[in-house]
Amino acid sequence: MLRGLTISNYILIDSLDVSFPEGLVIISGETGAGKSILLGALSLVLGAKADNSAIGPHGDSCVVEACFDTAGNETLQAFLKENDLPCEPVLELRRTLSRSGRSRCFVNDEPVAVAQLQELGSMLVDIHSQHQSLQLASESFRMQLLDLYSGAMDLRRECARAWRKLQEASSALEQFKSQREQARRESEFNQAAFERLDAAKLISGELEQLEGELKQLEHADQIKEALQAALLPFDPPGEAVSLTRSLREVQRQTEKSAAFLPKLEGLAGRLESARLELEDIAAELESAESSVEVSPERLEWVQERLSLLYTLMQRHGASTVEELIAERDRLGVLLEAEADAPEQLRALEKAQQEALKQHSALCKELHDKRAAALESFSDTVQKQLRELELEHAVFCVQLTPVSAGANGSDAVEFMFSSTGKNLQSVSKAASGGELSRLMLSLKAMMARYTAMPTLLFDEIDSGVSGSAADKMGSLICRMGRDMQVFAITHLPQVAAKGQAHYLVSKSDDVTSISLLQPDQRLREIARMLSGSSITPEALANAKRVLSDAAND
Repeated sequence: MLRGLTISNYILIDSLDVSFPEGLVIISGETGAGKSILLGALSLVLGAKADNSAIGPHGDSCVVEACFDTAGNETLQAFLKENDLPCEPVLELRRTLSRSGRSRCFVNDEPVAVAQLQELGSMLVDIHSQHQSLQLASESFRMQLLDLYSGAMDLRRECARAWRKLQEASSALEQFKSQREQARRESEFNQAAFERLDAAKLISGELEQLEGELKQLEHADQIKEALQAALLPFDPPGEAVSLTRSLREVQRQTEKSAAFLPKLEGLAGRLESARLELEDIAAELESAESSVEVSPERLEWVQERLSLLYTLMQRHGASTVEELIAERDRLGVLLEAEADAPEQLRALEKAQQEALKQHSALCKELHDKRAAALESFSDTVQKQLRELELEHAVFCVQLTPVSAGANGSDAVEFMFSSTGKNLQSVSKAASGGELSRLMLSLKAMMARYTAMPTLLFDEIDSGVSGSAADKMGSLICRMGRDMQVFAITHLPQVAAKGQAHYLVSKSDDVTSISLLQPDQRLREIARMLSGSSITPEALANAKRVLSDAAND
């Protein structure tokens, strides 16, 4: 239940802090006093769309706080746990707006998203205004009422899950068929491309190796000639002395001189190192010269291999052999998948058929559950309407088959006639006053099937007067015995039924709300009966109305 509301700088409300009791709470006030402002502030803290034009003149922001007693509300406690929010017996919601357009939401001082606040608010307060009678024209609203009454909500949620599963299975099947058709068109091309790449026996890194080898083969004669020329000083023809032999003689003569010139000892060592280094160089040059192959056959093979690689890279848009290998592997996977396609298609078709079968079975079960409740639902509402002085009214619920979907395969229509003849859709047949009474009857009935702790009626009695208004007040009063009910009303017959009565008033363009004491309440009822001029007769009538309400 709503325990209290605190408002700061919201439109014409400067500062307001009000507490509310259990039962039926009446809110009244003259036209323009600010009842709609109070309702707007409550809607804001429950997650309604923010508008920074609602910020009052006393600052750059406004704040609305609402305090709720949530003890015993298991659905609400489960929501708080799922969203990692503090689970306390007292729940505090806060919403702030700034002129910059920023909106901030808090639950027990923890920041939350507006969507979370909206979902939480929908579990705490059901706000019904006279305009919400238009909800009767909504298919989803009518279905919600029938499914709540028939106990079909869990079954409907299961049906919705089955529908989503069917949609997913159907989508997967269609996507696979589309992909398979595309793959079928590309299959021959892919097969030829794969065979071409596979036959090439591609080796990672071979392109660079072959390009290097080609350079050697193309210049093999020049390379061999140059290396032979480089080796000539090491092994000259005839009786010429080789480079290493000459260096050995230099070393021998230097060592001989070092016996007399000690400073040459180091030089002799260096000559030894130089000689050994030259011998190593000669060995490497000789090895390189012998490895250079002058082979027209090998040259031709390398050229042909490189030509093949270049052709494949150009055809497949590749710049390396590694990319060709990756393309070959990709094509191989596609061809394997195509080979498995018939089996995959059968599996997807089976899954789709099973999902369809499950959804169809749930649709039938849901239809049967709804159909079984039609007569009882209609009779309950019709009985309530007659208590509200629509003695000749006839109300019934009709189910018509429609294409299966998330909510089953039924359309729900509410049929109504105030005279008992010529039943028509409620939205076409009922007047404003009749719609108000019908909506109240539905709300009263559904209050027994929901865990909604607080219900707020905003002038649901619009278009109703006299004894019918008194009956509406009695019904709202009975609802207040099981839950907290707020009634914003202009009818004294309804106002007299409340356990507490609050007056919304405006003075110097500032809206305020106050709990009326017995004598103040008497005068407010008298004003509601007679207008702004409170006469002795109006006070007497007010006493009678309050007395009758106390005996109700």
